[in-house]
Amino acid sequence: MQRSLCLNGSCLDNCWTKSDNKIGVAMNGVIYHEKQVKEMCALHTLNNLFQEREAFNKYELDDICHSLSPNVWINPHKSLLGLGNYDVNVIMAALHRRGYEAIWFDKRKDPKCLNLANIFGFILNVPSDYKLGFVMLPLRRRHWVAIRDICGTYYNLDSKFQSPQLIGRMDDVVAYLYGQLQSKEKELFVVVHSDVERSQGWQLDDICSNHVIALDNRSPKDLHPAASVPGDDCPVSGHSPRIDGDRTLATSATLDR
Repeated sequence: MQRSLCLNGSCLDNCWTKSDNKIGVAMNGVIYHEKQVKEMCALHTLNNLFQEREAFNKYELDDICHSLSPNVWINPHKSLLGLGNYDVNVIMAALHRRGYEAIWFDKRKDPKCLNLANIFGFILNVPSDYKLGFVMLPLRRRHWVAIRDICGTYYNLDSKFQSPQLIGRMDDVVAYLYGQLQSKEKELFVVVHSDVERSQGWQLDDICSNHVIALDNRSPKDLHPAASVPGDDCPVSGHSPRIDGDRTLATSATLDR
């Protein structure tokens, strides 16, 4: 179920070979990498994950926002100024339209329990500095990042990077994710095909049941803040708290994108 892209001529028909300077695109050999424009990190993350320039576009994500909250003056799922800033509900709904699901990964589990063969990719939600020109502003911001396997090698496709960051092979990405999840401020979503989500085939049950790790003595309640538990406002099935996009953090219990 996982589409493979190659770094050599063995499957060139699936590779990008032409340059495109629109919407902050950078071509690195055959790796597609959209770079940051405005607050469009959710859009860049989706396109980088699918390795396609028009896998998604702003119009579709705006349409999803409207479908999630059709009768409101100020849509809670995106920026009031139309700059992007899409929240996790938009990302989950967008993936669902393509037959994929985003599953929130419980930090108490060791990434060793991930069945990488059945996983399409990963999305990280991380803290991000906010600048106005060259001036750093004291605002708490968040950022979406795509990670995926391209021909057996994992890359961090962060739209703020000048080029994709090499992570390595399976053992390397497991170690990388483990390191990322040591931070209280980072969250991981596992992206899988809907069939894999239904069968729970993204995890190795025999390993997951025996690899629960303690992170700063946090309880399940700390990992699932009351304000972030998915409910009626989360239209797509998944195991994730509510996370917003590039917005300022109002409280420590509310995550942005």
